Amino acid sequence: MEAKKFKVIIVEDVKLELKGTEEIFRYEIPEAEVIGTAMTEREFWPLMERAVPDLVLLDLGLGGSTTIGVEICRNVTARYPGVHVLIFTGEVLNEKLWVEALDAGADGIILKTGELLTKTDVQAVMDGKKLVFNYPILERIVERFKRSVIGEARRQEAVIRYDIDEYDERFLRHLALGYTKEMIANLKGMPFGVKSLEKRQNDLVGRLFSQGERLGVNATRLVVRALELRILDIDRLEADDE
Repeated sequence: MEAKKFKVIIVEDVKLELKGTEEIFRYEIPEAEVIGTAMTEREFWPLMERAVPDLVLLDLGLGGSTTIGVEICRNVTARYPGVHVLIFTGEVLNEKLWVEALDAGADGIILKTGELLTKTDVQAVMDGKKLVFNYPILERIVERFKRSVIGEARRQEAVIRYDIDEYDERFLRHLALGYTKEMIANLKGMPFGVKSLEKRQNDLVGRLFSQGERLGVNATRLVVRALELRILDIDRLEADDE
């Protein structure tokens, strides 16, 4: 059965790369009709007004600015909800930019490294699949995922091993955020006075430090120990509602 035809606009500011991308479509994805190419945002919007494509293949770094590509993505997904946006970018190290593109509504991100743009990835986007990535970015995502899972497992093990309850965690977390015991005692979810918190702090020192280490341990050292043991996650240090 013949593959369904679809229309594409390519946005790429490097002439040689634009030519190479057109060649990929011509020889690898013949069912795609490239109905326009743009090297700047100024060239792009008139193309969209002339003929709405099924897919915009969008480079993020246009004219030296990475924010332009993200804004184009955000505007396309808002103004043309039926149009797919696939990012094709040489920003191979800028993970924050990838997140911004996904938040702007991109259907996927293909890095200009490794296997580059394939028919399989383009067809996946056209079939309505979200979060389409090529191998280099998938490798990075999986590595982050593995680290996250291992970190969470270690945290759970530490919580069980040192018998940490929700009040211990809340107390330690707010100490890490610079709260005094008086401030912590006034939190909505903390039904303890200052004296009780001082007792809890001493109790935590006893649990988290060996007998020979306990002398002179203050709140700061206690928090550092909680971070070292992964009882606290440094990436999730947020205050409770007061």
